[in-house]
Amino acid sequence: MASVSFAVGLLPYASVRFPVLSNANSLKLSSSASISTPILQQKLCSLLSPLPLSPRPRPLAIVSAKGYKMKTHKASAKRFRVTGRGKIVRRRAGKQHLLVKKNTKRKSRLSKMHAVSRSDYDNVIGALPYLKVNRNAT
Repeated sequence: MASVSFAVGLLPYASVRFPVLSNANSLKLSSSASISTPILQQKLCSLLSPLPLSPRPRPLAIVSAKGYKMKTHKASAKRFRVTGRGKIVRRRAGKQHLLVKKNTKRKSRLSKMHAVSRSDYDNVIGALPYLKVNRNAT
């Protein structure tokens, strides 16, 4: 089996050898040799010398693209919670002081958690970016 060598790049000592086969699938060259296409597909070429010493332009690869780490608004984190179904809930206003003049039924109603309005979801999620909220929960 004969081989044909070609010069690679501008350096004369770097060459690639392709085995030559004489069959119907071979590619005819201007010289008397031929290169077989199945051989090229199998990548049986061998590099005889080390890589050229000139630096090649390498493609730019971004190793890690870490963005800005969002900060939790701590005052909001103390005021809002998420239920098991993903709803955002809050406390009702009016249960801190002046409780003597409020009747028991009113104080009991103010003690319960209340769901945040859908129109306020964007504001709460903006303040608490890592809150696990289900926006489709009703």
